[in-house]
Amino acid sequence: MKILLTGANGYIGMRLLPLLLEQGHEIVCAVRSANRLSVDEETREKLTIVEIDFLDEPNADILPKNIDAAYYLIHSMSASTSDFDEKEEISAKNFNTYLAETNCKQVIYLGGIVNEDNLSKHLWSRKNVENILYQGTYKLTVLRAAIIVGSGSASFEIIRDLCEKLPVMITPKWVKTRCQPIAIRDVLNYLTGVLGNEKCYNESFDVGGPDILTYKQMMQGYSKTRGLKLFILDVPVMSPKLSSYWLYFVTSTSYKLALNLVDSMRIEVITKDTRLEKILDIKPISYKEAINLAFKKIKQNQVVSSWKDSMVSGRFRNDLKKYVEIPEKGCLKDAQKVKLKDTNRALDNIWSIGGTKGWYYGSWLWKLRGYIDKLFGGVGLRRGRTHPTKIYEGDSLDFWRVILADKKQKRLLLFAEMRVPGEAWLEFEIDKNNVLHQTATFRPRGLWGRLYWYAMLPFHYFIFNGMINKIATS
Repeated sequence: MKILLTGANGYIGMRLLPLLLEQGHEIVCAVRSANRLSVDEETREKLTIVEIDFLDEPNADILPKNIDAAYYLIHSMSASTSDFDEKEEISAKNFNTYLAETNCKQVIYLGGIVNEDNLSKHLWSRKNVENILYQGTYKLTVLRAAIIVGSGSASFEIIRDLCEKLPVMITPKWVKTRCQPIAIRDVLNYLTGVLGNEKCYNESFDVGGPDILTYKQMMQGYSKTRGLKLFILDVPVMSPKLSSYWLYFVTSTSYKLALNLVDSMRIEVITKDTRLEKILDIKPISYKEAINLAFKKIKQNQVVSSWKDSMVSGRFRNDLKKYVEIPEKGCLKDAQKVKLKDTNRALDNIWSIGGTKGWYYGSWLWKLRGYIDKLFGGVGLRRGRTHPTKIYEGDSLDFWRVILADKKQKRLLLFAEMRVPGEAWLEFEIDKNNVLHQTATFRPRGLWGRLYWYAMLPFHYFIFNGMINKIATS
């Protein structure tokens, strides 16, 4: 089948893509920027990639006509606390406009469980998108899921951060809300199982795991599985806003995502039926098994995708291509260079930078900068990196975003997503004479930008000089 995959560089899309290719399907990936699709060259050659922003006016003839089915995996909850529902409505309507010009027979949508009249804004928006998609010229299949548990998922990483960092918690009353977590493996089985299945046409199904747990029980279950001690005292006085700040400062989530999540955590999300389990003969795995599988992937460095690599996990929503050309005028620079004895080793060090490996020199200063960034509403260092040695354009790297990663050309370019009064780039490049060039470029915004740069000069001298020498020799 020829399948359109929207949200191809998102958490679900990145995991669904290889499964569809393994099954022999021809995949058309719809992404805002082709450079953001984090796949290797071998995989990229198997794909048709089209650049579409579903928030923009539809561009006729951009999609192939002979599409058989499509996956709608577009969500905007992390991007805004106020108008994400409007953006999701616009995207769904424009998607229908695009699909009306194709031969698409089936669309598969992953939404959220809705079993209360008083829905959160997030869950109401998911239901609204479902209603819009039902108006399309195709047969719709809707999978409604609650919390998805898997390495790299937002829900799993938040629970992981809380339990690993806080052995004692004072929690708000929403920790007593019940939900029905489902393993990412089961979600993918459902997504591929309903494809082309006429029993699933124009149907909405709830999907969940076998366990119905409160958020408190989920944290306790995580801690028990990981061998951690955890004491939780829940109180009825913590407001949603205060809860959001709590999640933001303790975990790697953005404040916008935290606020929307807390708003939804007061609503019970439990499956109404198990029809799809019987239709597809799927037996979902338990919450404990899902946690163990997630950590198996983490230990084997096989985390395929992470919500942190989404553009909405950072500050900027712009097309990254505009930052590839580093400006010359009006910029301040710190340029270092060193002759390499072992080029391959230095290149491997560059491709391992950040995350648990760190920044090679002045680790405590990098951590301090991360704490300050978090305090002022930035992303901090908690995003880390998805893989310890592989880097793709568009990946998050602590408080940087990868703009260009070309190991053959021996060049890595990062753009700062930390809170700074201007724009900042960090570039590593090894020339044909085996000289490593490390350049920090800053385009200040007004007087405060210049004052910031000059105030940081003493730290830059030690950090950047020490970093390039460690990369070259370690």
